[in-house]
Amino acid sequence: WVAGTSLLWTCILSAMRGGDVSHGEDLEAPFPTGATFTLVKEGLDDMFACPVDEDAALAHLCISGAGPDRIGHVARMARTIADAGGNVTYSKMIRLGQEHVSLMHVSIPPEKRGELVDKLHNNKDLKSLNIRASPLVRRRTGTYQNAVAGFKIHCVGEDRAGMLAAIAEAIAARNMSIEDVQTEIRRGEHNKRDFVVNTEVVTTTRMDQEDLDSVIAEFKKLKEELNLRVVDIRVHMDN
Repeated sequence: WVAGTSLLWTCILSAMRGGDVSHGEDLEAPFPTGATFTLVKEGLDDMFACPVDEDAALAHLCISGAGPDRIGHVARMARTIADAGGNVTYSKMIRLGQEHVSLMHVSIPPEKRGELVDKLHNNKDLKSLNIRASPLVRRRTGTYQNAVAGFKIHCVGEDRAGMLAAIAEAIAARNMSIEDVQTEIRRGEHNKRDFVVNTEVVTTTRMDQEDLDSVIAEFKKLKEELNLRVVDIRVHMDN
């Protein structure tokens, strides 16, 4: 009954997004919960959107910083950026031991870029973070092919060295490009350390069902080799 209900919800969620479900016998729950293997087809409109490429009229910066952790670091950085006219899109701020680490993308009108950088560097409350502002440049039209298929991949397994390397190598071996990858450690069952990977991958090669089956077979093999408890995959196809 539980498995049937989970499969039903997977079908409902896919239908709500206009997708279709493939490999139904492998489905146990909607992405990205505790399924052992999930495959759902969807369109490309829900894939990673790069603001550097999409907002050509704006200047783009990668703002990074690391230093002793203090309450208010995130608030001070975000306020300084907002007051200078900047907009934070993608960002990650985390405490690692005694250190605070920040990484963010900021878009801003070109004429305000210099002012923002000066404010970040001259803010005495942010000095300890050693903030760096690096310019980001959009890809040139004609130097790349548009993606026609993408994959959202969610993996969970007991933490051990080399897991990200194995997953990334499997993706690279198929000449697919990682657009976004995030990893983290969580406490799993029986207080074990779980390694969690979420990545969005695209390819410029059109894929038929045989190609998709081959990708899925490779990740099933990887699931066994790395002893992963969860491998959830959403396939996004260009309609």
